[in-house]
Amino acid sequence: MISKQMKRYFYLLSSSVFLMIMLTSCIEEYLNKAPESGLTEADVFSKYENFRSFFDSIYEGTKLDGSTWRQYNIKNAYSLYFDFWDQKYSMEALTDMSDMGRLMDSQVIKSGQISAIINKMTYDQARRPILGSMFNIIRICNLSLKNINKLKDVNEVDVNDFRGQAHFIRAFAHFELFRLWGPMPYLNKVIGPDDQWDIPRLSKNETLLRIASDMDSAAIYFEKANLMRRDPGPGVAGHLNDPQQKRPTGVAAIAFKARALLYAASPLNNKNGQKDWEEAAKANWEAIKLAEQYGYTLLSLADYKKNYIGTTYSNEQLWAWYAGTKAYNNGDLQGMVNGVFGGGKTGWSGECPTQNTVDKFETKWGEPLNTEADRQAAIAAGHYSDQNPYANRDPRFYIDIIYNTAQVPGYGAAQIYYTLNNGVATYGNLLDQTYAGVTRTGYYERKTWGEQSVNNKTTPQYTDPLIRLGELYLNYAEAANEAYGPNGAAPGATMTALQALNKIRTRAGMPEVLSNYTGSKDKLRDRIKNERVIELCFEGAHYYHDIRRWKDAPAVMTGTLYRMDVEKVATSTTYPTGFKYTRMPLSSDRQVRWKEAMYYLPFNTEDMYKMKNFVSNDVW
Repeated sequence: MISKQMKRYFYLLSSSVFLMIMLTSCIEEYLNKAPESGLTEADVFSKYENFRSFFDSIYEGTKLDGSTWRQYNIKNAYSLYFDFWDQKYSMEALTDMSDMGRLMDSQVIKSGQISAIINKMTYDQARRPILGSMFNIIRICNLSLKNINKLKDVNEVDVNDFRGQAHFIRAFAHFELFRLWGPMPYLNKVIGPDDQWDIPRLSKNETLLRIASDMDSAAIYFEKANLMRRDPGPGVAGHLNDPQQKRPTGVAAIAFKARALLYAASPLNNKNGQKDWEEAAKANWEAIKLAEQYGYTLLSLADYKKNYIGTTYSNEQLWAWYAGTKAYNNGDLQGMVNGVFGGGKTGWSGECPTQNTVDKFETKWGEPLNTEADRQAAIAAGHYSDQNPYANRDPRFYIDIIYNTAQVPGYGAAQIYYTLNNGVATYGNLLDQTYAGVTRTGYYERKTWGEQSVNNKTTPQYTDPLIRLGELYLNYAEAANEAYGPNGAAPGATMTALQALNKIRTRAGMPEVLSNYTGSKDKLRDRIKNERVIELCFEGAHYYHDIRRWKDAPAVMTGTLYRMDVEKVATSTTYPTGFKYTRMPLSSDRQVRWKEAMYYLPFNTEDMYKMKNFVSNDVW
């Protein structure tokens, strides 16, 4: 049976200080599923099917009792899977981007208090134990790499595939830990019972460089296995339909390397000034060219939504997680979709964009609307009206946001308004006050909604675009602008920062960035940031991480969050649409607060006193 030494292995699960908890090892757990089989440790690592079953617990977890799945798996780091949880909030809802219909944990967190509930994101297997999951899969990767030479009668393609996946997922797990909890030791070997486990943290920059290096190694093995992509390219039978598409590839590895180097160059993590930006620009250009070489392309605007809903995979996704179909009343949607659509009066919450986010969608002529001065300039140009605010906007606005009068299947023109009669308010059907989670902002999130509702009982497919080609162009634009300016390019690149940014805008049906924002890196920087918000909103938790790596969070998280108050009135010259639109602050219990400690999540309080070398995060 399994050796005593293997039974003594610790799982390295982290907390504020890397608590090494004595748990049953993943190998022992695997063997205990079928004790009559007589499997030994050698059997696990020498036989392909056993090795694969052990390794694949990374993707789905392992069974505890033959029926219950242990939730320590990679999905906990997927943004869409996080959105599906019963706490009914997303990462965006922890920022100024959106408000949740119901006041639950998200509002507690965004107002600066998390320590009492952090276990839901560290170890609690009934919730989203991101921290425990990432250290668990790091250990599985390290055990697999340590023992992969024991595999017998396996072709070199499969061996290199396992090696590529192990390096990739180890790097991915470290990256997700870094984004949420900050710099870490980089664990690239199995920690045994006699090894040092109270390990000091690396610097922020060095952590990211180690992640990039591991992704490089993953790409080398994937290339050896001829797995730069898993499915055939466009026009070939089986395109986007490989049964192993959930697994990463060589192109994805180079793309994630480029993302890690962008983070390394960002103000929160930058160590070497412009040199870090140059390295990020080169890496992202390399990733773009490699993706194009292997047939990946930007989807047309008409197919844009296929990046995240309505299909299994798209040819813009470099790596994605297909979550299956979700009916309009599926419990997984209670955080994303409001009860007015899902039929839940009390339990459903729903993600509701703030007016602050809506203001980031430009006019269709490219004028920004972020500030009052911006809006007055657009009004002067005849391109915007405060009393007809949703006309002539960026096409993505109509894809991403449900607003008053938007056409909604099963509802016609959305009624997100009230009518006053002798001081008594009567509410439109999408502002029905009997729903606990009805919008308080005047908007609902549409991008990942799927058009399904109690009045339109469809069952759309959901996919999480873990990284897609559109992001790489934005990554390159940002890095190249910082390194070389708006009209500069990385060595060997055929595209400037500005051209990369405009490629994304052109795909969206938007004009190129207006010339008064292209004269310097400082001016273009704001438009690049704004473009990221619009292109990537409500997918991948990008905004949550971007405002931190840019060190913009102290500013945006201390500003006032606004809503749109919509009253139905008689049509007039003043109110040409028959509605009175008034910007108002959200109620005080829905505002945000910022503390410097909020750059990173804290660890569990009870773990804080257990280490000496690992410096914990501040409690908040």
